[in-house]
Amino acid sequence: MIRRRRLAAVAAVLAVVLLAACTNDSNDNGTAPAPQAATGDPTNLKGVCPDPIVFQKDWQPESEHGFLYNLVGKGYEVDTDKKKVTGPLVAQSKDTGVKIEIRTGGPAVGFQPVPQVMYSDPSINLGFVATDEGVQFSQKQPTTAVFGQMDISPLAIIWDPATYPQFNIIADIGQTDTKVLYTKGLSYMEYLVGSGILRRSQLDGSYDGAPALFVQSGGKAAFQGFATSEPYLYEHEIKQWGKPLKYSLVNDAGFNTYFSAVSIRAADKAKLAPCLKKLVPILQHSQIDFINNPDPAIAVILDLVQQYKTGWVYSKGLAEYSAKALKELGIVDGGTDGVLGNFEMSRVSNIMKIMTPIMSAQRQQVKEGLKAEDVATNEFIDQSVKLGA
Repeated sequence: MIRRRRLAAVAAVLAVVLLAACTNDSNDNGTAPAPQAATGDPTNLKGVCPDPIVFQKDWQPESEHGFLYNLVGKGYEVDTDKKKVTGPLVAQSKDTGVKIEIRTGGPAVGFQPVPQVMYSDPSINLGFVATDEGVQFSQKQPTTAVFGQMDISPLAIIWDPATYPQFNIIADIGQTDTKVLYTKGLSYMEYLVGSGILRRSQLDGSYDGAPALFVQSGGKAAFQGFATSEPYLYEHEIKQWGKPLKYSLVNDAGFNTYFSAVSIRAADKAKLAPCLKKLVPILQHSQIDFINNPDPAIAVILDLVQQYKTGWVYSKGLAEYSAKALKELGIVDGGTDGVLGNFEMSRVSNIMKIMTPIMSAQRQQVKEGLKAEDVATNEFIDQSVKLGA
């Protein structure tokens, strides 16, 4: 199993979730309030944050989550059964006084969407939730994003440039009869079809992430993937192909979601506020540290992949390619104002507008009165933290 299976797994679960009412609509998650003491040192979290601070990721260890593994200090402990790592939370070479616990997503949680996992386990403090997921689950399992570690989504449509030298953007594909391999049930494709960028007759929703369909097409099909992984995988690690690919980001076609944003349960905001005021700037700085020097976090990631033994294949070459691509492609970026990790509310509102008719067609509704500020907040962002500053 490699990273490209992620979308297939998520889509399969969301297809079920969107057709069934969520069972837990309580805002009381049963956790005790976090300590409210404050200290002057911005890297001292003791007495301010929960200990450990528990993060629920949406997939296996990978460079796209390097900023988080960058915070795991030496002497960390690995639970190979529960697929989680716990260690001292170290920020800017300082022990913060609390531990960090990072839990793996995907197969480790039965491929459940992160909001669902967060509401079923009160011990989780923060989780990775994309903007479109935040809107999807706003009715029964609302979350609020507090840090957008990736400014734009790495999700892309990919093709063989030798077969289709005329393709430059996704709309070019829509002007032909080229088949597009994707995983049925994902919101971005409903957007591409609904906006006329692609035609439904082009779509093949049987894609499960394995390379066989694309390879067997001889490059005549296009397929979904991630700009931070598939180009490297297909050229260097999928021997049946072994050639360069070209891609266009779904973000550039107008589906400008904040991918895997660090989020809290919406009702926890006031309780966690003292912690978040210190923790979010630490996350911002950690992302910069990872982009500038990814090696320490990559070492942790590769160690965990080896110890977890889930079948997840993740090489050092791919890890280094992904870390480099995050910066070079502007996936990790400061956006229009240069501030790392903050949210443009116009973008959040745009995703809300996109998701509302999609959910309606699937007999689901956005939470009544939902505002962009409910889905994401810049309250805890340090506006002085900028990439390259």
